[in-house]
Amino acid sequence: MPPGAEGGVGQRYQNGGWARHLHGLGPIAGLVLLCIAGTMLNSNFADIDNILNVLTRTSFIGIISVGMCFVIISGGIDLSVGSMAALIAGSMILVMNALTGVVDSMMLIIVLGMVFAIVMGGLLGLAHGLLITRGRIEPFIVTLGTLGIFRAYLTYLSDGGAITLDMNVSDAYSPVYYGSLLGMPVPVWVFLAIAIMGGIVLNRTAFGRYVQAIGSNEQVARYAAVNVDRCKTLTYVLLGMCVGIATVLYVPRLGSASPTTGLLWELEAIAAVIVGGTALKGGSGSMTGTVVGAILLSVIGNILNLTSIISVYLNAAVQGFVIIIVAFMQRRRS
Repeated sequence: MPPGAEGGVGQRYQNGGWARHLHGLGPIAGLVLLCIAGTMLNSNFADIDNILNVLTRTSFIGIISVGMCFVIISGGIDLSVGSMAALIAGSMILVMNALTGVVDSMMLIIVLGMVFAIVMGGLLGLAHGLLITRGRIEPFIVTLGTLGIFRAYLTYLSDGGAITLDMNVSDAYSPVYYGSLLGMPVPVWVFLAIAIMGGIVLNRTAFGRYVQAIGSNEQVARYAAVNVDRCKTLTYVLLGMCVGIATVLYVPRLGSASPTTGLLWELEAIAAVIVGGTALKGGSGSMTGTVVGAILLSVIGNILNLTSIISVYLNAAVQGFVIIIVAFMQRRRS
């Protein structure tokens, strides 16, 4: 090796490490700047009630984004999570209403409904995973198809209207959304717990390393004796369970499910993951960045609502532009 080459390589590696570190801080810096701008535009933005409201509304998409992060890192995608949430919510309400005439304990009805929602989410995710890995169908095609199927079945079950939770069950169930613990809303605590567990699984387990290896180079992962099909399937099962948990927290908010429930949640979840720094092509990502990305998008929506800079009806357009811009920046960086 020529004199000084070793030092040059070390210096380049060190510079690359600093570059990756600074890139990881990008979403956090963006969130801080947005919060400062929001406070300057409207002083009500910094009120504790508004902050808690933003975090509570973030919790649904944030929990789904944790599962979506695994799927995207593995090189997949899921366009059906909003429709899946709608179908789970409607089915869950029907089950809980049916149990009111059979089970005397309201607490037991609620617990059974929660378990049903999470299991149903896992099974729907399993169906996605098997169609993609065993059926050899592209994730985009599978989830685009189920996006329509899930919402159509919810529309059928609701007869085009809304499925409403029994009033007595709704009253007993409402603290799951409206309750708080140590001054923090319950959904925020659940979001925090899911995010921490997701970070541990992604960064501290063999499964997390396999997911990243598959997204980086699936063929090499197969040569390294990684069970690619099983890992991919598990990422969709995990995402489905996250959708189920998010639905469990969402149902007591309105006490009903309709064909518009969960509309565009897939856009928000994908945007949160991509804005958080996860590569759209897979292979790398950060759970911390995903959490920050979900909060950042909610802050954008909240600022638009408080300031009326543009119409609130354009919130989805803003999220769409964010996805395109970040994807373009990732492509240029590559």
